[in-house]
Amino acid sequence: MTNTEDRRQRRHHREFRIEEPLWGAEERARLRELATQVSALLAVAEGPTKSSPGEPAGPRLSESDLAVAATALWRARKKLTGAQDRVAKQAGRYLSASQDALDAAGVLIQDHDGDPFDSGLALEPLVFQDEPGLTSERVVETVRPSVYLAGRRIQMGQVIVGCPVAPGTTAEEADAGHH
Repeated sequence: MTNTEDRRQRRHHREFRIEEPLWGAEERARLRELATQVSALLAVAEGPTKSSPGEPAGPRLSESDLAVAATALWRARKKLTGAQDRVAKQAGRYLSASQDALDAAGVLIQDHDGDPFDSGLALEPLVFQDEPGLTSERVVETVRPSVYLAGRRIQMGQVIVGCPVAPGTTAEEADAGHH
């Protein structure tokens, strides 16, 4: 904390002083980057900028840019899930508000964790791995979510698929026999 920040904090009673965030510089930079992307999404969600008749509206965000920003939002929300410190909870609320704005604009971000997997689904399986205890193929991890704009897919999800281990297969054979 700088001297100026320290003096500013000391003007208030101890109960009202704000603790130094526990996040490192890299995490704060990532949060700033995500906030910038979310701000761009919110600007698009609010519609075209006000312009005179005949003038083109403000710049439009491409669908691929929208998908990238939605994915960044999804990753940030996933990373903060279960966080207990005050700063993380506050960031989680901001991300939830951003998600609400995207929902209102018709952007759906779909996480596939735990979903049954079928080769006919519009998903890109990155890895198939044996998972003891499964009775059918199931998504064990979403690497990149599916993103939809007004019901139309603009980004295909990427997933890791868990497969049931064949009866009588040893753990070593299961590890060696990935699809």
